Amino acid sequence: MSDLHRAAILLTTLPDEEAAAIMARLEPKQVEDVSIEIARLKNVSGVEQEQVIRTFADSNPAMGSDSGGMDRARSLMTKALGQNASAAIDNVRQSIEAVPFSFLRTVDNQNILTYIIDEHPQTIALILSHLPPATSSLILAGLEPERQLAVVQRIANMQQTNPDIIAEVEKGLERRMSSVMSQSFENAGGVDAVAEILNVSDRSTEKAILESMSQEDPDLVEEIRRLMFIFEDIGKFGDKEIQTVLKHIENSQWSLALKSASVELREKVFKNMSQRAADMLREEMEFMGAVKLSAVESKQQEIVDVVRRLEDTGEIEINTSGEAEQLVS
Repeated sequence: MSDLHRAAILLTTLPDEEAAAIMARLEPKQVEDVSIEIARLKNVSGVEQEQVIRTFADSNPAMGSDSGGMDRARSLMTKALGQNASAAIDNVRQSIEAVPFSFLRTVDNQNILTYIIDEHPQTIALILSHLPPATSSLILAGLEPERQLAVVQRIANMQQTNPDIIAEVEKGLERRMSSVMSQSFENAGGVDAVAEILNVSDRSTEKAILESMSQEDPDLVEEIRRLMFIFEDIGKFGDKEIQTVLKHIENSQWSLALKSASVELREKVFKNMSQRAADMLREEMEFMGAVKLSAVESKQQEIVDVVRRLEDTGEIEINTSGEAEQLVS
């Protein structure tokens, strides 16, 4: 039994208000995932409930009947997400039901636009009305203004449509786009690749390339630099470099940044502090409790930016390979 399945059973044993209060603490994607699992639940056995939460199984032996379903998932999402629930409900519904044009969810918006741009406005309207609003808006933006108006007017006036017509349009579009959907692409190049190449290049080559690029695209250079050195690479520093970095970072920054760090990096930072400072930092991290990963990563990036500035001023030298550089006399 997966954790997601356990979570779905647990939530369905609770009153909607309590379950929704728990779900409100989750990220929107997590709400969608657990709601999909709830929607897939049919009859939950008492044995499953006992595995998830024994006290409920003992006090509510009949709780296993009729606990899941799409209506229950919709109710929980509405209470958890409020006005933001519609998109999540639509995603869950399309994952559970055979929704028309659901195959387009895996196709790039630009490809969809290419295949429907010359269709009759009524056909485009039919297709867009069955796609998530965010997707439809992007495709609509790619149409000529006159066609945009014609499509929007038809969507507004659209009422019930014969299922046979919907199926025929869907089948025809899926057949035409079959070559696009069957293609597989391999990722090659990109910013990640540049960062990896420059990471193993000599320092003079790296600086020359980045300085030249910064004249034309400074934002791209900053993105590359962020990928070239990551927070965990601090663990490859010698004690001298660690101590230099420590002088420029407040303990409160370390307490958050180290929450998701490896044991090796934590110990290296602690080792280069005074015993009192290290003990205070450990206590602060324990007292802090659970924190959002996004907040941790943001603080780690702030420290990485400080490290890069120290490198630029020559106060430290970054060697991400972890290998000692050969000396000559």
